[in-house]
Amino acid sequence: MKTLHVERLTRAAFAPFGDVIELDGARHFPINGGTTERYHDLANVDVTEHGGRPLINLFRAQPRALPIEITMMERHPLGSQAFIPLTARRYLVVVAPAGELDPALMRAFWSDGWQGVNYAKGVWHHPLLALDQVSDFVVVDRGGEQPNCDELSLAEPWRLLFEASVEMAE
Repeated sequence: MKTLHVERLTRAAFAPFGDVIELDGARHFPINGGTTERYHDLANVDVTEHGGRPLINLFRAQPRALPIEITMMERHPLGSQAFIPLTARRYLVVVAPAGELDPALMRAFWSDGWQGVNYAKGVWHHPLLALDQVSDFVVVDRGGEQPNCDELSLAEPWRLLFEASVEMAE
């Protein structure tokens, strides 16, 4: 079985696949008479191709038991898809570049739960991988008449490999 090392989710590391949605380093300014801080333009929502429209959903992810094996990937060729956690619960992200799926180019990241992700249009990714407990996410993606989800099974499974510090960071 092949292994995939899980790395810390950062803006720089995730940039080839989309946006990391987090407050740290975001442009922000006061609004509403100084009673609110606005963190501005955190992700590029790209859903209007072929008459698409933005959808706002809530996904409730069941926790996955370790070890985790990756056996499939999916992509949304007509729009981006953003996952914004509602609580600080750890979760994993597995991605591969847009285009023809090449499992050798997959990367895995872990989030402490206060970071969201916005997959760019066509980027391959695994469905939600919540850890520890049930986790809720606001999901912004594309609605429209055309099919917008491609799924592929991998020829062989990939096991996620954690550094000891990642497994212990709860």
